[in-house]
Amino acid sequence: MALKILNIQDEVSCPICLELSTESRSLDCGHSFRQGCIAVNNKEAEISPRGESTCPLCGVRYSLSNLWHNQHLVNIVERIRMFELNPEELLKRDLCVRHGKKLLLFCKEDRKVICWLCERSQEHRGHQTFLVEEVVKEYQENLQAAVERLRKEQQKAEKLETDIRGERTSWKYQIQTERQRIRTEFNQLRSILDSEEQRVLQKLEEEEKRILDNLAEGEAELAQQNQLVKELISDLEHRSKWSTVDLLQDMSGIMKWSEIWTLKKPKTVSKR
Repeated sequence: MALKILNIQDEVSCPICLELSTESRSLDCGHSFRQGCIAVNNKEAEISPRGESTCPLCGVRYSLSNLWHNQHLVNIVERIRMFELNPEELLKRDLCVRHGKKLLLFCKEDRKVICWLCERSQEHRGHQTFLVEEVVKEYQENLQAAVERLRKEQQKAEKLETDIRGERTSWKYQIQTERQRIRTEFNQLRSILDSEEQRVLQKLEEEEKRILDNLAEGEAELAQQNQLVKELISDLEHRSKWSTVDLLQDMSGIMKWSEIWTLKKPKTVSKR
């Protein structure tokens, strides 16, 4: 049949059961399968933690939620089935509806398949025409070239995806390592600061004890001098009541001592 010649039926058949892909379901990778066939493959996805499975043809992973209905493929299958059930209709399609002749030529200007009588008609006169077999061959070659080019682009995309995934993993590891390094160094700094804090506080405590002891010692010394002054003042006030003879005959030397006695200041403490 003409379908076999153009290899259309093979292109729209399910790769698993080799039947026409009715109720077609397409995966992320672009391959399509009959719903019943891919449902068997999805049993793996049902027990998978992420609900994922792999394409039976290329092995690319896909999610159950990303299956989509390929209506375009279903429409092609329906047309093929119609032609298989109506071979006379298919035969009529190879004949010119105006002249009943075999459609052997392709008009480039009008992009129509015509017969040899159409080529000589006023409608197509002067147009470039080619044999259908040649045009089909050229189209198939162009399609194959386009497919090959797109496959190469797909391979590039897959390689870039792999490279980016690897780079992402590498960056994630580097950032985790850097995060751990920062935490370790700051913990060390905290330990150093804590130790330095304890040392400075200990030094301050020692300085506090020394200063307060010096101040307490100076305070005690001033208290003693104050008491001595009080006693001197008391003695002098008592002697002021003596008689002239007693004052002149006083040999205690208290007058001399009172005249030369001065306050002895305690050691000063630095304000630093």
